Amino acid sequence: QVQLVESGGGLVQPGGSLRLSCAASGSIFSVYTMGWYRQAPGNERELVARIRSGSSTNYADSVKGRFTISRDAAKNTVYLQMNSLKPEDTAVYYCNLLLSIGVVYWGQGTQVTVSS
Repeated sequence: QVQLVESGGGLVQPGGSLRLSCAASGSIFSVYTMGWYRQAPGNERELVARIRSGSSTNYADSVKGRFTISRDAAKNTVYLQMNSLKPEDTAVYYCNLLLSIGVVYWGQGTQVTVSS
């Protein structure tokens, strides 16, 4: 059994910053990717950023240059540093873990609200 515990969401003003964390625990044998998705009301869940076991990354075009994903492999923890936040970044952010055997796990979600 694998658990993903997210933290770091909250309310921030436009232009501000937040850092999300996601710690994975349990029977984790081989991680392929860890990442972050988000879902705003009325929208589908979308990829924000992900990092592969070899540390390569990819980002949604809407967050490039503002968000940075990183990973502490020893702790099975992934981070998302979000800078220059905009109201359109408001969403529930979900941590995602994809194992090399093709099994996917999701966190419970953390709310990020960007508003003045």
